[in-house]
Amino acid sequence: MLLIDSHTHLYLKEFDHDRASMLSSAAQAGVGQLLLPAIDAETHDAMIAMEQQYAQCKAMMGVHPCSVKADYQRELDIAKDWFNKRDFVAVGEIGLDFYWDKTFIEEQYAAFRTQIEWAIEKKLPIVIHSRNACLECVQVIKEYRGQGVTGVFHCFSGSLEEAREIIKLGFYLGIGGVLTYKNAGVAQVVAQLPLEHIVLETDAPYLTPVPYRGKRNEAAYLRLVAEKLAEIKNESLEQVAQITTANARVLFAL
Repeated sequence: MLLIDSHTHLYLKEFDHDRASMLSSAAQAGVGQLLLPAIDAETHDAMIAMEQQYAQCKAMMGVHPCSVKADYQRELDIAKDWFNKRDFVAVGEIGLDFYWDKTFIEEQYAAFRTQIEWAIEKKLPIVIHSRNACLECVQVIKEYRGQGVTGVFHCFSGSLEEAREIIKLGFYLGIGGVLTYKNAGVAQVVAQLPLEHIVLETDAPYLTPVPYRGKRNEAAYLRLVAEKLAEIKNESLEQVAQITTANARVLFAL
């Protein structure tokens, strides 16, 4: 059985003291490949270094919406320079975040559209962060309909109607630890969706699944998400792994 963690920040300082053993635990849990979304210039070097050290890791490049401030163009220039140097599996994580701070909404929209255009040019998928902004992100994606834009709505926790709208656009839903939370509502939505539109993720070190909620998340816990998804869909763990892994391989050309 092979699972792919399609969204995990294992290069962050939270893993500096046990990164190798944590990756070994992940492998024992069946997690054989890990995709690393970028945040901003402060962490790009650590992300690239991790990819170079561990063959099972593949990096993305982009500017996280929470890192979009007044000087966002500088961040975009740094990310663009990385794209000029080498290849990445996706443009991400990018998008809109209206949860923490709405000071730079216009700048977030501008950065999002710029990075979507990079993805179109490079024929890469995009990985969308859409906290408190799912429908807003959908509307932006619709502006580029017919131009080959594809990708995943990372950490999806929206309604069934939103999920179906995303799927209609040719995007996948990134499902992680929130699936195991009792009152999150994600399980009821996912129960009505085909596995063919889902990829699995941890978003480690964040959003740790039950029974470890409140502790640091890590890649090995992806198996708990897969097990919960199998229970919800009344499928075997092996079937869930096979389909979601195939989805990730297609989306990210792995």
